[in-house]
Amino acid sequence: MQSLKAILYDLDGTIADTDPIHFIAWQDCLKEFGIEITETFYKQEMSGSTNPRLIAKFLPQLSAAEGEALSEQKEARFRALAQQLPLTPGLMDLIDWAKQRHIQQAVVTNAPGKNAEFMLKALQLDDVFDRVILAEEVGIGKPDPAPYTYALKQFGLEPDQAIAFEDSPLGIQSAIAAGILTVGIASTQTPKDLKHMGTTLAIQDFTAPELWALLD
Repeated sequence: MQSLKAILYDLDGTIADTDPIHFIAWQDCLKEFGIEITETFYKQEMSGSTNPRLIAKFLPQLSAAEGEALSEQKEARFRALAQQLPLTPGLMDLIDWAKQRHIQQAVVTNAPGKNAEFMLKALQLDDVFDRVILAEEVGIGKPDPAPYTYALKQFGLEPDQAIAFEDSPLGIQSAIAAGILTVGIASTQTPKDLKHMGTTLAIQDFTAPELWALLD
């Protein structure tokens, strides 16, 4: 990819496999409302979405203030559980590869700002990326293409000058709708499902030989 000027990474499930922790946090919080969720349901219906979207969907009876309080409760629970997060294998090799070639790098995430800051610090990545694009600051989250479109504008680039890494259906939909070549990370979905969603590649992690063949 000779014209590659930017690499855009989703956060949860892409840089680190956080979905099992988010599942437990949501499971704990929703139990208080008599809602039981399975891991399969979480992956199919909740993974990659924003908290306001999920709360409006499953608990429409809550007021705005109650919904915000529940969101804060869920994220506090997540941070308590996520003290040690492993990086997705091969990530640092890709980050270093991009830095050597002066390719800009950004995180593009639906995660609340506090969570993104916490995760990047816990992963020792808080000084690594050129930009951190938060859906809550853009004003609309994935699956809308706006977060990725905003990231491109920040770098002054066209869609064909970037590549995106995503793991969730909503994130993949967002990146593809923004016109960006998208690679699926199979942490929350199967490679087969990722391909059906339209990803150019579906890989287990950043060590995949087919990824490096694409980049070269």
